[in-house]
Amino acid sequence: MKDTFGAAAAAGFPLPSGGRTQNRPNGPIGTAHIIELREGLRSLYQLDDAYGGGDVRSLARKHLKRIERIINSARYPETIGRQLQLLAGETAEHCGWLFYDADDQGEARRYWGQALTTATVLGDDNLAIMVLASLSMQACYAGRPRDGLNLARAAQERALRYGSLMLQSLLASREARALSLMGDETAAKQRLTESMRLAERGERGRPSPEWAAFHGHAELNYAQGLYYTDVGHHHSAVQFLRAALAHQDRSYGRNRALYRLTLSRSLIRAGEVDEGAAQAVESLDHLDEVESGRVTRRLTEVTSLLREVDAVSARDAAGRLTEYADLSGAA
Repeated sequence: MKDTFGAAAAAGFPLPSGGRTQNRPNGPIGTAHIIELREGLRSLYQLDDAYGGGDVRSLARKHLKRIERIINSARYPETIGRQLQLLAGETAEHCGWLFYDADDQGEARRYWGQALTTATVLGDDNLAIMVLASLSMQACYAGRPRDGLNLARAAQERALRYGSLMLQSLLASREARALSLMGDETAAKQRLTESMRLAERGERGRPSPEWAAFHGHAELNYAQGLYYTDVGHHHSAVQFLRAALAHQDRSYGRNRALYRLTLSRSLIRAGEVDEGAAQAVESLDHLDEVESGRVTRRLTEVTSLLREVDAVSARDAAGRLTEYADLSGAA
């Protein structure tokens, strides 16, 4: 917590559970309070992008408790009340994401369930789409691609009404991921092609919601790389994973670490062991800045692959990755 607050302050982010409003008179809650609470949530998004969900989740949980306290104890007009409830739902969704990234899937589902209830009560399509998209991703991660496909399609139905082509592109890529894990290569490829077509047209029409800002060239290349990984075409996967890493904005520190380790995995599986080992070792320079259970899992997977390869570079890299995991408690 202390390190995370320090990182937030150093980066110039407003601290989501700070005391700036606690010293104010206990008057009615108004627009200024909503703006401050929303800025707190925005700072949590930025911290997560940079450092991963491990440390940030405790801050997010405190921010959610703060909003819930205000909802249940403060005075405000009905219009402000709706905004507070929506903020609580969005913060619960982000708590779910942070616990997902930290690989605590039970807590992730609990928070996403809370957020989906809020979306249903408020009739808010944007929040519902965000939660369904997250649940789809989690289902695929947990080995339930059929559930992932159904959840992505439920989100896509709402997105068609929302009108954002970039959002539809994101959800088409989630559908493609589920289909590839189900072994339906043709349908998965079709949805990926549609996802790319929608992204190319994405500047027209309604803009995507703020939470979907990460979806772009890097994310599409990464989705293509995962598709080729799922269907066993590792040389093709390498091409797209290289592009994903090259296009990924440096503010997304967690994603860059995950992309590099995923590239390393595909290189090793494609028989390009020396480069795969080099990419894995290079990732160590960034892992000290990231606290993510998903990244840790990928690190363990790459280490296991390297141990299976009879090459000096692989043995050396596996030794360095194992040493890092032992020192950091990552494995």
